[in-house]
Amino acid sequence: MNLLESQLIYPFGDDIPTPGTVHELAPGLRWLRMPLPFALDHINLWLLDDEAGGRGGYSLVDCGAGTDATRSAWEQVFDSAMMGAPLRRVFATHCHPDHVGLSGWLCERFQAPFWTSAAEFGFARMMAAALPGVDGPSAIPHFRRHGLVDPDLLEQMQGRKNYYPSLVPAVPPSYTRLQDGQRVAIGDREWRVITGFGHSPEHVSLYAEEGRILISGDMVLPRISTNVSVFAVEPEGNPLAQYLDSLGKFSGLPDDTLVLPSHGKPFRGLHLRIQQLREHHVARLDEVRAACSMPRSAVDIVPLMFRRKLDPHQLSFAVGEALAHLHKLWYDGILDRVTGDDGVIRFKLA
Repeated sequence: MNLLESQLIYPFGDDIPTPGTVHELAPGLRWLRMPLPFALDHINLWLLDDEAGGRGGYSLVDCGAGTDATRSAWEQVFDSAMMGAPLRRVFATHCHPDHVGLSGWLCERFQAPFWTSAAEFGFARMMAAALPGVDGPSAIPHFRRHGLVDPDLLEQMQGRKNYYPSLVPAVPPSYTRLQDGQRVAIGDREWRVITGFGHSPEHVSLYAEEGRILISGDMVLPRISTNVSVFAVEPEGNPLAQYLDSLGKFSGLPDDTLVLPSHGKPFRGLHLRIQQLREHHVARLDEVRAACSMPRSAVDIVPLMFRRKLDPHQLSFAVGEALAHLHKLWYDGILDRVTGDDGVIRFKLA
């Protein structure tokens, strides 16, 4: 456990559910953990009692990736923890593959409606269809403009054109919209929708005053900072500013809120963790600003921010995150942006 993580309170210790099992955290609230085929090897899902229409059943928050391992783990959950009861509703915090990968499969299996925000639904549909602009090949010119010229790496990234559809084989064809401030009754609790930006188009977190519980999705994680990237589909974006602004939307919640993150362990210490995240990004911004005493591309900044060897999957997010920090400083007037004769965009002190 790192120093920052150790400052938080973990009420359930190291008691973590294995795939295919559930842990009850509070009446009507259960924790599942599903495997992921990445360095970040798990996602937490949340199963809530939901007796819609007076009938037994559950609502689910997030779905897991569309892999055989996750489907197998779900089959165990269906047979054991759920004891044959159905899913009444499937909620998604956002459109990333680990969150919506099995949404189509689950919704079709149980004839359950899909609930998410409009932007997350739209992006999930676009990416599952691999539409131009959000498919893998569309990212190659974007990476080249920001300094990635290694032909082997570009070829490997070109080969990732089916990455999203391979993990999200189907997204439900319709949805029920979640909006900021909306209140949704699930079982015996009422949950307030808190939308956030920067990590994804319109990320949904859910807060219940009963029990002071926050399903934070990827907006507030205990051990790592959530990825905040500039992507090819929105090349002029300023997602880091959006993300830091969004953290302020949690400021009115009690500090003893039980935070249920998508990765890591449930914890208490919400405001301390938000302070840590803000300080982390301020430190990264200071490092990036100092490095830009001479012109730097996003790829030049990656080794400064990520001091370990990265595979192509990780590198794509690292370049996006480096660019997010550069864009924040550029929009704030601290950096200028220039395009060289080689077509590469570089940033330098204004």
